[in-house]
Amino acid sequence: MKPTVLDVRGLACPLPAVKARIALATVPPGGALLVLATDPEAPIDVAAVAADAGCDCSCERDGEKWRLLIERPRLDRGRSGTLLL
Repeated sequence: MKPTVLDVRGLACPLPAVKARIALATVPPGGALLVLATDPEAPIDVAAVAADAGCDCSCERDGEKWRLLIERPRLDRGRSGTLLL
């Protein structure tokens, strides 16, 4: 599955994280969100968004640009047997 792409290049903190949180809500379980950013704080802020959502986040720097990949886990069953996203 191709990741959903969110281009927030040129936006300053906190907008990349705010927009990533909104976009991540539309990504299905097992999907991914690729955030393209230039703000130097974006890796920290977007990683926090990912952690809050229980997702993995990887960061790749290319000069002044960042590629931040947030991966949502597939559906999983919690201890109580309920489905977790």
